[in-house]
Amino acid sequence: MVDVNSNNTDLPSSIPEAYDVAVVGNGVLGLSLALSLARRGSRVAVIGDPSRPWAASTAAGAMLGCFGEVTSTLLESAGGRAKLDLAVQATERWPAWLAALAEDTGGEAGGTDLRVADGTFVLLNAIGVPGIDTANFKAIKAALNSYDRKYEDLDPADVPWISPDAAGRPFEAMYLPDEHAVNSALLLKRLEQAITLHGGRIVGELATGVLQDRDRATGVSLASGAVLHAGSVVLAAGTRTQGLIDTVPQLAGRTPQLIAGFGVSALLDTPDAQGPGSVIRTPNRAFACGLHIVPRQAGQVYVGATNIISPTAVDAPVVRDAQFLLDCAVKQVHRDLWSSPVRALQVGNRPVSLDGYPLIGQAGPDGLWLLTGTYRDGLHLSPLLADELARQILGEDSDLDLSLFTPVRAPAQPTTRRDTVETAVTHMLATGYEHDWRLPVDWPRTIEHSLRLEFSSFADEIHPSFTPPPEILAAARYSPVITMMLRRYYAAHDTNS
Repeated sequence: MVDVNSNNTDLPSSIPEAYDVAVVGNGVLGLSLALSLARRGSRVAVIGDPSRPWAASTAAGAMLGCFGEVTSTLLESAGGRAKLDLAVQATERWPAWLAALAEDTGGEAGGTDLRVADGTFVLLNAIGVPGIDTANFKAIKAALNSYDRKYEDLDPADVPWISPDAAGRPFEAMYLPDEHAVNSALLLKRLEQAITLHGGRIVGELATGVLQDRDRATGVSLASGAVLHAGSVVLAAGTRTQGLIDTVPQLAGRTPQLIAGFGVSALLDTPDAQGPGSVIRTPNRAFACGLHIVPRQAGQVYVGATNIISPTAVDAPVVRDAQFLLDCAVKQVHRDLWSSPVRALQVGNRPVSLDGYPLIGQAGPDGLWLLTGTYRDGLHLSPLLADELARQILGEDSDLDLSLFTPVRAPAQPTTRRDTVETAVTHMLATGYEHDWRLPVDWPRTIEHSLRLEFSSFADEIHPSFTPPPEILAAARYSPVITMMLRRYYAAHDTNS
C-alpha cells in the first residue's frame, strides 16, 4: 500500500511547482474530484488539514442510498425532484466507482472490502409524528415506484437483529436491496492512495485565501505562509469554504452563505459481538436524517445522527445530542445496546447554504469553482459530482444540468412562505415527541398555534418575500447571527436586482 502521508512534508515559504488544479478540501467530495481530474492526466494538489477537524466525511454513516432519504417535502418542489434525480444517478455510479478504486489501490475486486452493509431496512414506528414519519415513509415508496426500483414490504417481526423497547417497536417496515453503505474512514484512505498513485499531491495544510491576478484565480495561500499556484482553484472544504469565499471580493453577498448542520454519531460494540448485516433506519424526521444503525467492523455498529443548524462549525460532541442519540438507538432498535461499550463519539459538520441548495460550478473570477453546500448528500453524490465538475473544469461536454445550483444566484424559493412555516412548525413539534415530552393532551395544539404565529411574524421581519428553508428559519429564530446572515444575503440580492 502507498503511504498517503509521504507527500505531507514541511513546505517552504512558496511552492515552486504550479498545478493545473488546486482542490481545497480533503473530504470525500474534494478527494473524489481530485481523483477524477488526476485520472484524466491533470496535475492536482489537494489541500487540507490531515486531521479533518470540522469535516462531515469523518463522522458520516456513509449510506449509499437515495430513496431512504426521500421526504414528502423533497418531492413537492422542482428543485427537490432534481436533487433526487441526481441521487438516483449517483447510486448507479457507485459499483463502477468502487471497482475502479479497488483496482487503483489493490483492494478486493469490486471494492467489496469497502462495503459494510447489504441493503437497508426502513422502519416506521410511533416515535415521530404522522405528518413527518408516516408521510416520509409513504414518500419513499412513491419515489421507488416512480423510478421503478425494487423494494419489499415486510412484517416488522421479520426484520433481522432488531430488539426495540415495546414502546418503540415498528408497525411497518420495508427492505431496499440496492441501498448499501461503505466504511467512510477506509474510503477516505483509499481515495488519497489513488490520487497519489495517479500523480496527485496531498498537501497537509489549511488554505487561508484565494489568490488572484487580473480577475483570475491563480492559487491559494496556506496557513504556513506558503502559496500554491494553480490554473484553477476548487473550493470544496465543506463548512470552511465560507471563510475562503470571504477572501474573494467579487463574491461578496452574491452566493448564499454557508453554515453548519452539525451532527453527533457514535461507534458502539454490539451485544454478544453480533451485529446487523444491513443498514437499519427510520425515515428522515424532525429537521434531521432519521435514526440509523450501520454495520462497521465485526461486532461494531455506527449510530447516527443528530442535526443542529449552527452559524459556525462544532469540533466536539455535545452531551445533549449524544444522550438523545444513544437513547433513541436503545429504545427504537436494540435494547441490549444499553450495556454496549462506546468506542467513539464523533461530530461532523454538514455544509448547508442559506437557501438549502448546493453550490456547484464556476463562481466569480475565472478559474474559481465551488463544490460544497451538499448538506447530507455529499458523500453519496461524490462519484457523480466529481466526474461532472472535472468535465466542466477541463472544458469537456457536460453530462448533467447543474444550473439550479450555480453558486452566484438569487435565493432559491422552492415553496411558499406559508408552506415553509407549516413545515417548520411540524418539525419543531416533532422534536418534542422524539424527546418523549409529557404534556396535557390539548397543549401541543396550543403550542402549534403559537409557533405558527411566531414563525410567520419572524419570516416577515427577515424579508418581505424571501424565506429560508424550514430548518434554517427555525434556527434563525433563536440565532441572531444566522438572522443577520439572512438579512445581508437578501439585502444584497435586492441591491443586485
